[in-house]
Amino acid sequence: MTYDIAVLKGDGIGPEVMDEALKVLNALGTPSLAFAEYPCGAGCYLEQGDPLPEATVEGCGRADAVLLGAMGLPHVRWSDGTEMRPQVDLRIKLDLYAGVRPIYLYAAAHTPLKGLEAGDIDFVILRENVEGLFASMNGGIQLRGEVAVDSMVITRSGTERVVRYAFELARQRGRTPMKVTCVDKANVFRSMAFFRSVYDEVAAEYPDVERDYAYIDALSMYLVQQPAGYDVLVAENMYGDIISDLAAGLVGGLGLAPSGDIGEEAAVFQPSHGTAPDIAGQGKANPVAMILSAALMLRWLGQRHGDLEAASGADRIEEAVSAVIGEQGAGTPDLGGGLNCRELGERIVQAL
Repeated sequence: MTYDIAVLKGDGIGPEVMDEALKVLNALGTPSLAFAEYPCGAGCYLEQGDPLPEATVEGCGRADAVLLGAMGLPHVRWSDGTEMRPQVDLRIKLDLYAGVRPIYLYAAAHTPLKGLEAGDIDFVILRENVEGLFASMNGGIQLRGEVAVDSMVITRSGTERVVRYAFELARQRGRTPMKVTCVDKANVFRSMAFFRSVYDEVAAEYPDVERDYAYIDALSMYLVQQPAGYDVLVAENMYGDIISDLAAGLVGGLGLAPSGDIGEEAAVFQPSHGTAPDIAGQGKANPVAMILSAALMLRWLGQRHGDLEAASGADRIEEAVSAVIGEQGAGTPDLGGGLNCRELGERIVQAL
């Protein structure tokens, strides 16, 4: 079977890290992948007047999966002052409700925390992707230059499906104990109290998985103090966005943070980092998050189609990444290493 993969390279360092991910995927040999590139991003807006052309959306909808680099540039903005965010628009258009963000410590030298070794941090953030505060993205209100309002939107169906995804993911991971942490601010906001009540209803269907609760502010401390105590965390859109960056900082930064935006019929895989235009074209970008996102894509394809070759490809990529960046000094400058983006990609290919 050949999988059709839509490729959206994007802006800034997006094309650089994407090229290394494609190099790694091609080096696998199996499964068979056919890549089709589509325009998208702030640069696309400057050229075509649209950061997310309809032809790109249609191509992504037809594809078996989508690989997306980083999108947006600080100087390319809408009239209201906000940046181009086609990656977020694509989540909504394709209803990619589950934002899967694995956090894993590959080397003790990568974490600012004391006394941790490789593998001691190993959890997944499950971010609800299409509701929450982001639902106001195109519908917030500004009055007379004096008042601006964005609303938090929490629905029962939207919360049920992302919480159920979190519990199923905990079962797949098979940790001891299996645990899903509900991240909210239920002591203050009605929307978050509702989120928690729906979480409890779904959790009752999974008696084998431990329930856990954390207010978003307290969790910011707990993740620093006891990151090894977490398995799967499920959160509203904005909260999930924030703790994803905090958690990435625990394991070496956003250059090591992959993600998958997954729906019922489509999925997009991208690094959690931004476009970093200040280092674009200099070879300083870390391609690992993009490469690990490609591995997530293969694992999702393997599960979706019962394809053992795809699942094996995901394992091989993750093992190669671990073998390379677990070495002292083997990384890009953000990891304290002396390799450039292309050289690190080539090291990972060699490790395959």
